[in-house]
Amino acid sequence: MDTNTLMIVAGILIVIVALLAMAIKIANQWERAVVLFLGKFIGIRGPGLFIIVPFLSRVAYMIDLRVITTSFTAEQTLTKDTVPVNVDAVLFWQVIDVEKAALEVRDYQGSISLASQTALRDVIGKTILADMLTGREAIDAELQRLIGSRVSGWGIRILSVEIRDVIIPGALQDAMSMQAQAERERQARVILGDSERQIAEKFEQAAKSYENNPTALHLRAMNMLYEGLKGGQSTIVIVPSTALNTMTLGDTTGTIALAKIIAKEKKGPAETGDQGQQ
Repeated sequence: MDTNTLMIVAGILIVIVALLAMAIKIANQWERAVVLFLGKFIGIRGPGLFIIVPFLSRVAYMIDLRVITTSFTAEQTLTKDTVPVNVDAVLFWQVIDVEKAALEVRDYQGSISLASQTALRDVIGKTILADMLTGREAIDAELQRLIGSRVSGWGIRILSVEIRDVIIPGALQDAMSMQAQAERERQARVILGDSERQIAEKFEQAAKSYENNPTALHLRAMNMLYEGLKGGQSTIVIVPSTALNTMTLGDTTGTIALAKIIAKEKKGPAETGDQGQQ
């Protein structure tokens, strides 16, 4: 072969290799290729190796079938009770129909983000702040239903929606903190009042028991006086004269007897110790 022939053969081989390189495509396990022939949809290819016709066919989209996470926010949105809030949320979604995702909407990822933001604003406008702070699960379910209905024709399935944070103005946070503190104080006062009522009821029951049992009242009065005197400290115990009379402490004999009992208890341990040393 002469030089021109070799150049022609080499050129043909190069063209063939280039055409093969353009014709052979590979899609990953989690991807699907949308193939168009002369601008017309002809099918979905992948995963793995597939071939297209160079210059006549092309891969328009490579659609990811994995679960995709999209963050979206609603800034300075008024709640139903006219409170401005900033809400951050996250959306979990997945493409289940590649053909619809490629042909029914131009940019399905951007469209989902915008649809999620508008749905979040709609839900915030219909919800009061208290429900938004305490009932996030209900709001998440409502958002999932609303977003799912809007993207149902795009071949996309909404898996879940979760509100991450609700930011309220600082002045409102201070007011809510003061309200919560006042509510805790009110509950504490109610509990204290209820305790005092229960104590009063017990005292009333005890008084009725003593009223019908003079002996028990006499013993209780003696015990109270005895506990007050045996401490050994400079304590003044004020006892009504009527109580002394009922305990036979109004006369000298009763007082001396009580004093001897107390002195005996105080000296008992000391005397016992002295005897042990002897």
